[in-house]
Amino acid sequence: MPHVPGLRSVYAKVGRLVYFGRMLDKIRLHAAGQLPADYVGNLGDSQFYVLDGRCCRFLGVSYVDLRQRTLAGGTDEEILAWVHARGTPRTDEECHMFNRFLVKLGWRDERSAALAQRVQAAGGFPGKHVETIIDHIEYDEGRDPVAERAWEKL
Repeated sequence: MPHVPGLRSVYAKVGRLVYFGRMLDKIRLHAAGQLPADYVGNLGDSQFYVLDGRCCRFLGVSYVDLRQRTLAGGTDEEILAWVHARGTPRTDEECHMFNRFLVKLGWRDERSAALAQRVQAAGGFPGKHVETIIDHIEYDEGRDPVAERAWEKL
């Protein structure tokens, strides 16, 4: 998939969390009719393994409620504060662990086979060693998480 204007890296943090801002971007882009069709199937929390669902379950809010709040407007930080006020309280340690879990999905776990299929379907990434779902997303959108040493920013 090509770079999508307005869709940030998985590694970009809002508050203490990676991915959260990207999920908000996808909500906004989809509502504006600007989210590519390939991304639409991974919106929401109806599928167990999709990142939106994992993030919403971790935060203790439904995707439907988060979508509604996001489209009502406000900054990412205001929306995250709204989530924290209504969802499951999380410590700094829990957020750190969730971040580390999320960026390692596909590395020796239940998503390894899916990762291999995604890389093959994308035609591979010559010269790149894709170890995680997040590596795949980053490379697929034209970013290089290894060159950027993105994990060091967590």
